[in-house]
Amino acid sequence: MAPDAPAHAAGPRSRPGLVDLQVNGYAGWDVNADDVSVDVVVGLTRALWAEGVTTYLPTVVTAPEEKILHVLRTVAAARAADPLVAHSVAGVHVEGPALAAEDGPRGAHDREHLRDPDLDELDRWQRAGDGLVRIVTLAPERPGAAAYIAGARARGVLTSVGHCAPTPEEVREAASAGATLSTHLGNGAAATLPRHPNHIWAQLAEDRLTAMLIADGHHLPADTLTAMIRAKSPARCVLTSDSAALAGKPPGDYRTPVGGGVTVRADGRLSLTGTELLAGSGRSLHACLGWARAHLPVHPDDLLAMATTNPARLIGVEGRTARDVVVLDGDRVVSTSVAGTEVYAA
Repeated sequence: MAPDAPAHAAGPRSRPGLVDLQVNGYAGWDVNADDVSVDVVVGLTRALWAEGVTTYLPTVVTAPEEKILHVLRTVAAARAADPLVAHSVAGVHVEGPALAAEDGPRGAHDREHLRDPDLDELDRWQRAGDGLVRIVTLAPERPGAAAYIAGARARGVLTSVGHCAPTPEEVREAASAGATLSTHLGNGAAATLPRHPNHIWAQLAEDRLTAMLIADGHHLPADTLTAMIRAKSPARCVLTSDSAALAGKPPGDYRTPVGGGVTVRADGRLSLTGTELLAGSGRSLHACLGWARAHLPVHPDDLLAMATTNPARLIGVEGRTARDVVVLDGDRVVSTSVAGTEVYAA
């Protein structure tokens, strides 16, 4: 079996399982639903196995603290119930609640529940979720952000700059305090920015930040994504799906707890019904990788690393590639194995 040959190569081929650091939901399974349960986490994990994702971070968005604690307890219980789910769910990404309050940078996050970063709250999260929080996204211009970043780093938690409107100096201060990532760089920002300076240029220029990038064909145009990868270098880039619960669902109009009316288009775009405003990502990481290969002048091996070894290294699970394996026929996932056990067969 040829190791990750070009997509047009004849016959099955294998590649390492994909590693997604930002998954809000997929195929109807919603991490942020009010009634999230162990079955939801297990269902989401199985749906991602069918897409060749063998490691991921369920992503909890801005919410009252008790809801975040409930999601963390639920994810911990799902991991305790199934060792293969525990292997795939390598932690949790908390996106918020210390984000910018302005429209644009705030995105779809609920303004009512935005708040300044609090290390005591982080400690409560970790107690509730058996230490599962691996990444926290925050706005570095929030009061106390630098101290929070340093404290999170001391606790072994990565911090990521996102949904923000900082000055370039505030970006550099965050990196000096220990921030290591940019969440969906180029998104979660004001619709218009000064030509220069602005915080996107600052994040691109800051070598201490690895850029997480959504390659779904809707969040970033191909030329923008290409320029960002070239600026950061592939070694400092990670592809994420940032998929929402409606990702992978048939085209049509839906009602959702977050955002209300959402239209799923045939091309995978999720939009607030009646508008062109994005309502999250509608593609899995497998589909994002396929889009990137078709549209970006970046070597396929580099793109694959951005969806496998690069994110795995960031969260300390880089030794998994030999036992987390996906078999493809063309672009179709036909088999997924996790920790040496087949968990999906087409």
